[in-house]
Amino acid sequence: DPVETERVLEVLRDESASATFFVLITRAREHRSLVSEILAGGHEVALHGPDHRAISRLAYREVRDRTVSAKAELEDITGAAVRWSRPPYGLQFLTSFRAIKATGLEPVLWGPTAWDSREATTEQRVARALRGAEPGAILLSHDSYAGFADGGRSDSPPTVDRSALATRILAAYRERGLHARSLALALTSGSPVKGIWFKR
Repeated sequence: DPVETERVLEVLRDESASATFFVLITRAREHRSLVSEILAGGHEVALHGPDHRAISRLAYREVRDRTVSAKAELEDITGAAVRWSRPPYGLQFLTSFRAIKATGLEPVLWGPTAWDSREATTEQRVARALRGAEPGAILLSHDSYAGFADGGRSDSPPTVDRSALATRILAAYRERGLHARSLALALTSGSPVKGIWFKR
């Protein structure tokens, strides 16, 4: 999102933090220069999907073909290889998991969440982001909202100041001795923890 993403990027820059942005092709096509700005800021770009439709009930071939096409388009936009994919809503089943893996991408899920895709108070969101916050944990936080135009389930985004929330969460993490890093940077000094999470 040209407004919200810009503001989140400013917070990350001010905090000397980096992130992995899982992008939708529907948005990346429309905002190619913003994708370039994300990369120029030292962040990583990964695939969230061609759109925000849940893939957990789709057939293997459909998930694979959609992902192959989206991955190729995102790599064309970024000029770099894409390593990761995050299924919309975190919903995946064995079939969709195997289809994503067949494209050469690694499915990524999360631990703590900023709870910014639903209505909540800032205090509730920060508290949720702190649950499970530890070295190597992956925090789910959004810089935008996927509505109907993106294949999302709703066109009613929650009320949230995403940059202010990012500032609060990063400060709370800093107090715990934690610092935000993209997946690629985190893995330069750590090892991935692999597990299985299937939810339809």
